Amino acid sequence: MREKFSTVVFLIFFLVLGSCAQQKDTETAVHPVLQGTLWMQTSPEYQMVTREAYALAKIRLDEALKNKSWTAAVEQSGNFADLPPAVILDVDETVLDNSGFEARLVKTNSYFNRRNWTDWAKEAKAGIVPGALDFLKYAVSKGVHIFYVTNRSLDLKDATRKNLELKGFPVDASGDNVLTENPEKGWGSDKSSRRTYVTKKYRVVLLCGDNLNDFITDDKKNGPEGRKSLAAKYQSHWGTRWIVLPNPMYGNWEAALYDFNYRLPRPEIAKRKIKALQTFQ
Repeated sequence: MREKFSTVVFLIFFLVLGSCAQQKDTETAVHPVLQGTLWMQTSPEYQMVTREAYALAKIRLDEALKNKSWTAAVEQSGNFADLPPAVILDVDETVLDNSGFEARLVKTNSYFNRRNWTDWAKEAKAGIVPGALDFLKYAVSKGVHIFYVTNRSLDLKDATRKNLELKGFPVDASGDNVLTENPEKGWGSDKSSRRTYVTKKYRVVLLCGDNLNDFITDDKKNGPEGRKSLAAKYQSHWGTRWIVLPNPMYGNWEAALYDFNYRLPRPEIAKRKIKALQTFQ
């Protein structure tokens, strides 16, 4: 009887020990977007950087309006000098702040997927990237047309418009200045076709975004070094015609580290990220 009792006690002990260890691992595990999300939500440095970016955007906008030979879109050609001026901006992490969605993923220990992103977008709760609203109001006061070129899907267009309107961003009543992905028009994740669409009627004086693809076609075959080389080809555009916003949470910079293979197991993705680190030894 005592032997059976001892066996039961040991089994319970190891079960409890294992449970505690598992709980400890869960509590100490670091979600991939934890640090980036915390930085965006809690640091004054993030707000300083985005406000600086949009302060520079105002300066560049004034310069562009005085120089009719100026265009920010590599897709623009022909006689565009007398076309009305327009600014093209990305939406997520450029004008709308989705760090609340990323925080939700961290707290629920979940990851981005089509369903949870759609649910979030339809809530229309994304905040304002510091400096963005002030800049766009300034641009509109100068007679500049605003276009939002986003890789949100077509079914999220109305929700995106609603979110922008709720935050006070300038949105056409028709919604024609919110350009989502649209398979019927051949608008995929490469934003070049939508930039070309805008250049047909407007002189694009400025591009603003948080991802290389917001400015130039970023082939997903490019690894980190290929993306750096592509960006270097347009060195004169950065800070003049192109204004980039910081996004440490996600983007092509991160996906390029594991060849855009989103189906890889999380441990493998983490392994590849660590391998990409440089210690300068």
